[in-house]
Amino acid sequence: MNPTRRTGILLALATAAISGVSVFLNGYGVKAFGSSTVYTTGKNLVAAVILLALVGVGGRRGARLTRPTRRGQWLALGAIGVIGGSVPFVLFFEGLARASSPQAAFVHKTLVLWVALLAVPLLRERLQWGHWLAIALLVVGQVGLAGGAPESFGTPGLMILGATLLWSLEVVVAKRLLAGVSSWTVGVARMGLGSVALLGWLAVRGQLGALVSLTGAEVGWALATGALLAGYVATWFAALARAQAVDVTAVLVLAAPVTALLSAAVNGTTLAPQTPWLAMVVLGGVTMAWLGWRAGPLGGAPVRVETPR
Repeated sequence: MNPTRRTGILLALATAAISGVSVFLNGYGVKAFGSSTVYTTGKNLVAAVILLALVGVGGRRGARLTRPTRRGQWLALGAIGVIGGSVPFVLFFEGLARASSPQAAFVHKTLVLWVALLAVPLLRERLQWGHWLAIALLVVGQVGLAGGAPESFGTPGLMILGATLLWSLEVVVAKRLLAGVSSWTVGVARMGLGSVALLGWLAVRGQLGALVSLTGAEVGWALATGALLAGYVATWFAALARAQAVDVTAVLVLAAPVTALLSAAVNGTTLAPQTPWLAMVVLGGVTMAWLGWRAGPLGGAPVRVETPR
């Protein structure tokens, strides 16, 4: 038994629940803004502020920042701000505004496959045949939910694919970084540095004025989705610090059934045509969670888990 790893799986399940709600609301939120980049910047700023506030009030409960001790750690934090907290958000939401929802969902949920391909050689994570079976179930289930693999990606699809590949690289960088700094440090760096980069991008495009003149409805969307993003980042990096990257990324795919249930409830549609594919996704996610739950100590790089002082 490995309680730390089991905590990571439970945190990943919480992340999946948050992500399922967030994906559903983001579909509406991005359409409420004239610019998807302004929307992304607004909600990311909200998330950064919330994470900093949590660190400020939760230090005694373990929510604290740790100072990097090596130059490589500083560089890694900066990289996470770029490849995790800024560029892929712009690519994803620009693509989402132009692509069909099934296409966007399919491309983004291939994240687990890219992470698996990177984690084995770079993180030395050990995958059993059950891991590959679970990944196959998750990918095939996502193909079914999307109505089949896209025949052509086009520019929007390529933008979403680019964002997904960057996020998979971020997982590898963050996993190594979490061996030496707290998950809160990585989360704050991702959203804080990422928000600074996004503000710079808005300045270059002459859109800063749009950010400071949001309507009441736009502010509401930024606050709601930003709060969910803060919860996602906090639980995601805490899970990644405690369990294999492949395990937590696969469990994250369980967000898809949550989004599907919300969409069916709000839009009054039936899930009957999607049931076999949703069942496949749930089976794949549960299988991966079970493998992570019963596994022994982590292989690969050592993992540091912060404890309250």
